Amino acid sequence: MISLQSITKEFKNNRNINKVFTDINLEINRGEFVTIFGPNGSGKTTLLNIIAGLDKKYLGKVLVDNKNPKDASIGFVFQNYNESLFPWYTVFDNIALPLDNIKIPKNKQKVIINKLLKEIGLLDHANKFIYELSGGQKQLVSICRAIAINPDVLIIDEPFSALDYLTTRRMELKLLDIWQEKKITTVFVSHDIDEAIFLADRIVVLSERPSIIKKILPVNLPRPRTFEMLSDPLFLKLRNNIIDLSNYEK
Repeated sequence: MISLQSITKEFKNNRNINKVFTDINLEINRGEFVTIFGPNGSGKTTLLNIIAGLDKKYLGKVLVDNKNPKDASIGFVFQNYNESLFPWYTVFDNIALPLDNIKIPKNKQKVIINKLLKEIGLLDHANKFIYELSGGQKQLVSICRAIAINPDVLIIDEPFSALDYLTTRRMELKLLDIWQEKKITTVFVSHDIDEAIFLADRIVVLSERPSIIKKILPVNLPRPRTFEMLSDPLFLKLRNNIIDLSNYEK
């Protein structure tokens, strides 16, 4: 579904060349939930931008459903919801934006948006403005907006990093409920080990810059995921494996 073939990214600054990552090869299956974990500066967000077709200055090849990313249907949830949502629009109107862009009729938009808001428990907030919501609610609106067009791929960049621990865990469960129903191929960046394990089918562990893939770890925990799994022996073993990998000595 997503194919990264020998992806190398570098920035040129005056006479210096700053390599972000080198020879990244990764295959992500249709319907799979993959998390990308690595240290600050390892190029996680840059890699998402390349998959989404937002960054075109790289070496190698990216295919999304055997197409160039620009020709694929991709939803993107950005880290900073305060910048990605329009505060002068209501919740409903924020989610309607991508549907307007692809000319979905208004009556059909209403059905799609109300169904999404009902699923995440925000139907009663449809006519509220963004500034009236909590941080967790704002990020759920961002997720709804990204999936409203029923994309082939959902890309999510550390969406819960500004939230407290309990809110983060609740938002993860909401996200998994949505993913479980729609089975959208999802690539999720996280700097939180527990989150990376809790959500994923597989975890891609990056090294320090210039980054390489140190290891890809399968997560063989059953679905649906529950909070009790955070203390499961398999969960703790995976956690320790990632910690061991995270000394970031290539």
